[in-house]
Amino acid sequence: MAKKGFQGMPGNMNNILKQAQKMQKEMEKMQKEMEAKEVESSVGGGAVTVRANGKKEILSVSIKPEVVDPDDVEMLEDLVLTAVNEAIRLAEEMVSSKMSKLTGGMNIPGMF
Repeated sequence: MAKKGFQGMPGNMNNILKQAQKMQKEMEKMQKEMEAKEVESSVGGGAVTVRANGKKEILSVSIKPEVVDPDDVEMLEDLVLTAVNEAIRLAEEMVSSKMSKLTGGMNIPGMF
């Protein structure tokens, strides 16, 4: 009986490996694209705005001067914390959504 495929694997297995390699390349390309994309979160009616990228890195924090009250530092801290957490959540959502479209909803651990 003649061997088919790569190292005795059936031809179907070769196709699966090729598809997996193609998907891996597409995922790497998409990850690079996502790293360049940005999301923005604004809280307190625009008092604090945070921008993040697809790598979940904070790019900027903008605070309107009228929000800075030396007698109420806790409120400003809460606004910044909320805006940062929301920006990170939006970045994760953006990346997960794009990756899900690429992988067809398969959950591949460690990919994002």
